[in-house]
Amino acid sequence: MKRSSLLIRCRDLWLKIPEKTWRLYFLDLSILLFSVYMGYALRLTLYIEHAYRDDLLISATLFSAITIVFFHVGKLYSIYWNQASIEEYARLARWYAFSCLTFMLVERFIRGLVVPRSSLAIMLLLGLFLITGSRFSWRLFRASLNRVSKGKRTLIIGAGEAGSYLARDLKRNSSNLIPVGFVDDDPVKLGKNIAGLKVLGSTSDLSSIVRGKKVESALIAMPTASSGKIRSLFGILSDLGIEVRVLPSLRDLADGKVSVNKLRNVELQDLLCRDPQKLDLEGIRSIIREKRVLVTGAGGSIGSEICLQLLKYEPSSLILLGHGEHSIYKLLQNFEDRGSSVEFLPVIGDVADEMAMKEVFSAYRPEVIFHAAAHKHVPLMESNPREACRVNGMGTYIISKLAGQHGCERMVMISTDKAVNPTSVMGATKRLAEMVVEKKSQQYPGTAYMTVRFGNVLGSRGSVIPRFEKQIHKGGPVTVTHREMKRYFMLIPEAVSLVLQAAAIGKGGEVFVLDMGEPVLILEMAEMLIRLHGYEPYKDIDIEFSGSRPGEKLFEELFYDPEHVERTSHTKIFISKPGEKLPHGLDDEVLSLAGLDDSQCLVKLHDLVREFTNPMDRK
Repeated sequence: MKRSSLLIRCRDLWLKIPEKTWRLYFLDLSILLFSVYMGYALRLTLYIEHAYRDDLLISATLFSAITIVFFHVGKLYSIYWNQASIEEYARLARWYAFSCLTFMLVERFIRGLVVPRSSLAIMLLLGLFLITGSRFSWRLFRASLNRVSKGKRTLIIGAGEAGSYLARDLKRNSSNLIPVGFVDDDPVKLGKNIAGLKVLGSTSDLSSIVRGKKVESALIAMPTASSGKIRSLFGILSDLGIEVRVLPSLRDLADGKVSVNKLRNVELQDLLCRDPQKLDLEGIRSIIREKRVLVTGAGGSIGSEICLQLLKYEPSSLILLGHGEHSIYKLLQNFEDRGSSVEFLPVIGDVADEMAMKEVFSAYRPEVIFHAAAHKHVPLMESNPREACRVNGMGTYIISKLAGQHGCERMVMISTDKAVNPTSVMGATKRLAEMVVEKKSQQYPGTAYMTVRFGNVLGSRGSVIPRFEKQIHKGGPVTVTHREMKRYFMLIPEAVSLVLQAAAIGKGGEVFVLDMGEPVLILEMAEMLIRLHGYEPYKDIDIEFSGSRPGEKLFEELFYDPEHVERTSHTKIFISKPGEKLPHGLDDEVLSLAGLDDSQCLVKLHDLVREFTNPMDRK
């Protein structure tokens, strides 16, 4: 009974071994038997004499069995040798050494077995050479098959570590990309061979290299390259009709692994974003850790990113206040996927509903507030000035007043560059919100009030980019309002990280302005986006000019007085000089907006925000 069950177990183990693994077992067995034979044959003669045949059979059987057993115990047959590195080959050598030592110990105790020392040395060395060689030669054979297979002739830009890893991965694995060489600006590398590929020239030679090598695609393997460098390379290659893919930055290559699977298409963010900024993480942590934090507009693009970044600073609870239930629900799902231990308190409410906000402050007692709730769409607010005043003006008034009354430690209000010399209802109401926060800072000195002002962010709701994307997918035309229209742009994560940094720097009463870099022509952005989709502007996809919309300026401003700007401890954060003196009775004036209609709100807004002018009036 026991014997039959043992046979069944052996049979089951036999059937579980994959067919490819059995081939490797058989190959190793053949190599080991051949190595023992050659050890005797080279020592004696190819035709083994009768006196040594028994020793040969015993040695071959014993050595092969011991080695196969050690390889099995060492799990060498579970290694995927097509992608094996030096660590796997070192592991093979180690287990082979164990098997050799075991064989030499065992053969001493077998009476009558005589293995000449020279034969022993030959068989052991030959076995190691052939076993490792069989695995490596198969890998070389597969690489050669990949090289001759059909695919796009591909140029790798960047012959550093990332580029060499990428080239090796392309050769090892089946891919429709056939690497033909490198391009690198390091003069030391020019003409050299790296990973079996030649460095054909520098980036200034791209045009001639692409034509000479009949390149069809290019891979930018420069994880530390600036957006300006990638933008320049993309411009050259797209003009040559070359498909461009890029390795993400080092911060995105968190595992440090460079492979074909990490490649992606060039995105607009790669061409517009700036270098990552250093933050005072401990300074930010000191104002957030173990604090009850309220985020208004938590379901919006800025608010949700604030919530996500706050998690790493370990607040005791996050109060997620939003007017749209679906956006708050999606945010909560996102948090569940991350498995955070922070307590999340979702609140569906309107910041302009004073009764509801009083209940929120009384129930949850927030200590830190990030006020991101606002109406931000310029043309829509031109048609709905009362709603813009209600949410952006009164909503900010209610939140800031309650923050002071409940003794909150600090309140940060998110503003916009459109609040500077506003020509739109949205911009004017955000300027009004800035004034309200400044007023509350004077009334409640125990709370550190501050405003952070910045321009457009890529990917936010109402951003021009999704509209361009939709138009491109439809085949065009892409509509740009004006040929000279310029805007400041920043990525949402970068903007929010600097908002948190400003919150840590602020003492109270400041209007912080983020360094947005240089403004970007909307027309140029549209052209870049069309090229990123593989089309040629004005040829494949046309661009039309629709004219400026109500309330829009051609150029945005970040400061009222650029000559009087204070620096902070962070190179990308400035303090703006306040605008005109606050009007007398500002609180009462803001409260009076509740009982006005659209036209009356517009008149009141002009009275309160003296800088508010019509775009036509400013020409």
